[in-house]
Amino acid sequence: MINIQRLIKQLAFVGLTASLVGVSAYSNAGESGYYEGQDGYDYAIVTGVTPIYNDIQVVEPRTQCWDQTVTYQQPSPAGAIIGGLIGAAVGRDAARGYRHGRGHHRHYHRGNKGAGTLAGAAVGAMIGSAVSRHNAPVQYGTQQRCQVVEEFSTRRELVGYDVNYRYNGQEYLIRTDRHPGDRIRVRVDVTPVL
Repeated sequence: MINIQRLIKQLAFVGLTASLVGVSAYSNAGESGYYEGQDGYDYAIVTGVTPIYNDIQVVEPRTQCWDQTVTYQQPSPAGAIIGGLIGAAVGRDAARGYRHGRGHHRHYHRGNKGAGTLAGAAVGAMIGSAVSRHNAPVQYGTQQRCQVVEEFSTRRELVGYDVNYRYNGQEYLIRTDRHPGDRIRVRVDVTPVL
């Protein structure tokens, strides 16, 4: 016949052993519920992830153009030509010679005819062009103006994540370069107390 007391004792022993193994495994796994064994690593539960950005100011040169109304006077070429001819005649006459002195002693000086004619023509052409420009009608036109300007913009750059996690009832914070998900691997160091 089966001894009921003995069977109860055996069942109690098996139940107690199973309970102790379960409690031991839970305490080794910590709060995370994950356990990888005796290699010194475990997983902790991630409680918060905050992306960290760095604002970078970028300067880019840009050409900016616009149309601007301008006024101008177009001198007629006839004014410069007529002024040049008059100036050449005056310069030629001046280069022929001039008299100076009083009474019976008059001296004649001869200059360089070519240089005088050329100088007179140049001065006459400048005067003729200025008179012609002054008398010319005012005209309006559009001209494109451009300048290089520096354009500032701000660009956000992701530099990492601040990760809050909990392991064995303690809260921790670490910065990582990528999003960890819902759990993060941690190194576990067990040191005996003597």
